[in-house]
Amino acid sequence: MSMNNLNFDDQYGILRTFSDSMPTHYTFKIQSFSLMSKHSLERYESEDFEAGGYKWKLAFYPNGKKSKNVKEHISLYLVLAGANGPQTCWEVYAAFGLFLLDQNNEEQKERCFHGIKLDWGFDQFLSQKDFTDASNGFLVDDACVFGAEVFVRKERSTCKGECLSMIKDAVMYKHVWKIENFSKLDEESYDSETFIAGDQKWKIEFYPEGRDNGKGSHLSIDLALADPTSLSPTSKLYAQFTLRLVDPVYSSRHFEYGTKATWWFSASSPKRGWPKFITLGIFSDKSLGYLENDSTIVEAEVTVLGTASALD
Repeated sequence: MSMNNLNFDDQYGILRTFSDSMPTHYTFKIQSFSLMSKHSLERYESEDFEAGGYKWKLAFYPNGKKSKNVKEHISLYLVLAGANGPQTCWEVYAAFGLFLLDQNNEEQKERCFHGIKLDWGFDQFLSQKDFTDASNGFLVDDACVFGAEVFVRKERSTCKGECLSMIKDAVMYKHVWKIENFSKLDEESYDSETFIAGDQKWKIEFYPEGRDNGKGSHLSIDLALADPTSLSPTSKLYAQFTLRLVDPVYSSRHFEYGTKATWWFSASSPKRGWPKFITLGIFSDKSLGYLENDSTIVEAEVTVLGTASALD
């Protein structure tokens, strides 16, 4: 092999054979970045992308990785993902670069992060001060673009990416569903009428005898996408929601399972709820008001906080 095909990085000790290795580029765009902290989104993982026959993803911490005691920095990691990863006693060596796009100069500005490692990244990728400094061009109009370039010694070049958009001034939608003739319900589950929240159709799923590990002992309630096939396989919705049983007389006695929940809804993960929402004994206790005149009222509050989809 001629030396023209070799490149040695003195600072990091990386020997690259460009004739044998083509990079996979992956771009990850975030819109309305400031809302990630507002909505307590501590970690975001990109969709999987392929490089060198393996699945990879980016893991981003807008306020730093707490388990690493990172403060005043953003953290970014390249992660070997999926069930196709190496088994015990196997290793995958990859040269990679993580970058943050300088949107002012319209060019990739690598932060000199290169290495030959498996499944790792950078706790202090960039200080939040430098990241938010408008003159650096990393955060422009509350949007930023991260990316990865991965070499796994394979002749293949792809360019993929995704965009995470946090929704400014997200609106909460409330849907109330009255279920009558509870004692006559004989199906495993029932669906509410569909309702719209965040330009998406939703429904409440109600299991009068419970489901999964709550079957026979609990009432089960889920929030679900009414038409998950309307989402592309690479799209997902980040929603905050509350499900509750309503006491029609005393609002202070409404029943909610824990606090507000958040979930990434997608075609492959279209619903989220609780198999053990409330025991059937408590639910049927007439002194509590959840089952009055053989009727019950279920209420859902849904706020779509963000969306993620593939870049065109």
